[in-house]
Amino acid sequence: MKIATECVDCIINQSLKVADAIGADSDLRTRLSSTVEAMSKNFSFELSPPEVASDVYEKMAEIANKEDLYDEVKALSTKKAQAFIPFLQEQIQNASDKLLTATKIAVVGNVIDLAAAVEFDLAEEIDKIFHTEFAHNDFEVFCLELQKAKKVVILGDNVGEHIFDAMFLEVMQEIYPTIEFYYMVRGKPIINDVTFKEAYEAGFDRLCHLVDSGVNTPGFAYGRANKEAQALFDTADLVISKGMGNYECLSPSHRKNICFLLKVKCDVVARSLGQNVGDIVCKLV
Repeated sequence: MKIATECVDCIINQSLKVADAIGADSDLRTRLSSTVEAMSKNFSFELSPPEVASDVYEKMAEIANKEDLYDEVKALSTKKAQAFIPFLQEQIQNASDKLLTATKIAVVGNVIDLAAAVEFDLAEEIDKIFHTEFAHNDFEVFCLELQKAKKVVILGDNVGEHIFDAMFLEVMQEIYPTIEFYYMVRGKPIINDVTFKEAYEAGFDRLCHLVDSGVNTPGFAYGRANKEAQALFDTADLVISKGMGNYECLSPSHRKNICFLLKVKCDVVARSLGQNVGDIVCKLV
């Protein structure tokens, strides 16, 4: 999907979030916001929001002289997510449908999104997720596709969320032990998206095949991915796409059998999906 006019203001406002995250002084804060505002005059409406954001974040990192603008915030997000592991594992073990419970856990982690126009409280969302239905519900079709699949690619999204993705992956492996799973991450630090570093620290290399996609965008922009990632994306029996950034990059896509798992956090994506901000979605296309 292409950027909308609302996306422009959202991306400009992200400069303020970055300034807060890095403790920028007034001079640096002004430089960040004025630079992004100037860049916004030339945003291409032929690109997806993540593609536009990648250029903006690259420039902000250059101005701030900091490669990973959210490194400290990402570390805190990981610790916060890890604190919920015992409770969530108990929910899975006691569930009548372990896969449905694990899928919802994977979706609730999607609220850890520093680029979202609307922010949600993780503890509050976890408290209600097990009683929340998918607004778009293709879960049964998703299960049928898993039953047939031999190779599945999961497109990771945010740091912190990846901790819940690991639990989701473990449940899928338990139910479908013959599937070969791949977890694909960003090629460089961008917003609070998961890179090889965070996924490796979380042990994904021991859970499945951990793949650096090569993309510099907060979403899987196929044209910017390396050849290995493109080949895996093209040949997987099923792609599980986590979060809004991946949805924005892959709507539409040249391939079928993509299952989008996300929480709707902005009006633009809500319109695209025909849903409301705050809804959770399991959509297979």
